[in-house]
Amino acid sequence: MTADSHSVNATASKAGAGRNLNRRSFLKRTITASAASLLMPRVKLKAQGQAGANGRVNLACVGIGNRGAEIIKALHATGQANIVALCDTDLGAPHTRAILDQFPEAARFQDFRRMFDKLGAQIDAVCVGTPDHSHFAITMLAMSQGKHVYVEKPLAHSYHEIDLMMQAEKKYKVAAQMGNQGHSEANYFQFKAWTEAGIIRNVTRLTAFMNKPRRWHGKRVYDYLDEEPLPDTLDWEGWLATTQYRPYNPGYINGEWRSWYAFGNGALGDWGAHIFDTAHEFLDLGLPAEVEPLRLEGHSEFIFPQASTLAFRFPARGSQPPVELTWYDGVNNLPPLPSDFGGAVVDPNIPPPSSGQIDTKKHPLGKVIYAEDLTFKGGSHGSTLEIIPAATAEELKSRLPEIPESPSNHFLNFLRACRGEEQCRSNFAVAGPLCQAMALGIIAQRLNRKLVFDRQTTQITNDKLAQDLLAGPPPRKGWEEFYRV
Repeated sequence: MTADSHSVNATASKAGAGRNLNRRSFLKRTITASAASLLMPRVKLKAQGQAGANGRVNLACVGIGNRGAEIIKALHATGQANIVALCDTDLGAPHTRAILDQFPEAARFQDFRRMFDKLGAQIDAVCVGTPDHSHFAITMLAMSQGKHVYVEKPLAHSYHEIDLMMQAEKKYKVAAQMGNQGHSEANYFQFKAWTEAGIIRNVTRLTAFMNKPRRWHGKRVYDYLDEEPLPDTLDWEGWLATTQYRPYNPGYINGEWRSWYAFGNGALGDWGAHIFDTAHEFLDLGLPAEVEPLRLEGHSEFIFPQASTLAFRFPARGSQPPVELTWYDGVNNLPPLPSDFGGAVVDPNIPPPSSGQIDTKKHPLGKVIYAEDLTFKGGSHGSTLEIIPAATAEELKSRLPEIPESPSNHFLNFLRACRGEEQCRSNFAVAGPLCQAMALGIIAQRLNRKLVFDRQTTQITNDKLAQDLLAGPPPRKGWEEFYRV
């Protein structure tokens, strides 16, 4: 039985009537109290298509706490964005307070659909910093209205949702950027220069690893969580978005959602986009032909494994040979590394986690790339590759191509793309196949079995249940419209 097929209908039915009344009552209070601000935003906005104040992009922000807050601060720090609207399903939560206080003149909304209804014509772009399962609907509505979109990684919750987002980017011709910041830092420009110069060539193996503790480590889960009282400030129906109904429990929110197949994409979806993203793009890996779980410790139908080793097998692409990418997660699931690997490569600009610290000595993360004649080690985000052993690196030093400086960080790159001045470096056409490859890995984790994938027909050919999971669970009633491009 898969996680989404587990029945919770009886519990939902029993609690549904009371919860709907509570939600209606809460929404009535919210709308009454904030009607003036919704109808008469506190900032002077512009008509779409004209330049904002000082040429800045008028930005609406959905998801304003935790990682969403960091994205908003980074976009604002460029000096190229007017923060005109803030939207969160829990505007009264402590973690949303800092952003609300920083931008007191921005219009406030609890439902992104209402935000678009009220201010749509006056918004240029939208940043989406919400849980994985809710990226899709917000992004699709924004693009359908011609809004540029910055979406935190991974793009969406299912393979099919990512496919629709790529189609929408193409159809609506908007600037669309996924938030893997390393795609605008030295790692990106080095990898591009070294592959073009033939320094990195004929790669056959890639090891990627992320061994820091995760929220679900140490947990044993046999069912969904019991219902608990709903906070008065939280619109739970809105938080669930397109996913199937589950009774509220605080064990699902504020980062805990990443633990659950129903809401998140685990360690792979979280960190894969920072560790092997440039290899995926510049080696033209595309989609794998096979994904095989080599080790799954603590397999569960509800939460992600305690440790995973997954082999992604990519076929030959033109003159490039087949590549096997092996992914390792779990605190003690360390990969075999070259004897001359040395210490981990650390990017000091990695954003801090919402809880705890990143200790890369105790819990390393990074990659090893095995190419023709040379071996490279790397880290995450913007950290650059190093040739190993050090003696070989020194010998080649004078022959390495110059690495150009980045003209813009990831956030400025997006805002400039909104104005037609640059192209998004991690647009959906680039980021989509990366996230779809990871989505296949997540299905393999979930089912604990090997998948055979036909890259031409984009079908899983050896497992019907896995094939069904490409689409993800059907959207909840009332949310179907977002699945039409």
